[in-house]
Amino acid sequence: MINRTLPLLLALGLTACASDPAPTEQMRLTEQALAQTKSLGVVSEQSASLRQAEEKFAQAQAAMQDGENKQARLLAEQAELDARLAEAEHLSAKGREQLTELNQRIGRLRQQLGAM
Repeated sequence: MINRTLPLLLALGLTACASDPAPTEQMRLTEQALAQTKSLGVVSEQSASLRQAEEKFAQAQAAMQDGENKQARLLAEQAELDARLAEAEHLSAKGREQLTELNQRIGRLRQQLGAM
């Protein structure tokens, strides 16, 4: 009995692995991440992470059209992470700019108080 069911289970397992569903939800999430990053004013000419995200997303779209769903999913996930990285880099740079400005203001206030 076991000898008959083992090949059947293996065949079913291989069939399940071969037919990955289309990563439509991941593609949507990646598109949202790219749009959100761009809405902050991040441009691909200035952000290597965003440029990589856009390139990987384009590759994911091509893979999905070719029926390579597993590859499309992996590329879309990577593209989403790259877009999130670009967003974090942008927000971090803005935070550093604000901190520098605040430190300059504090310095000016100290000078004014010292002059009194």
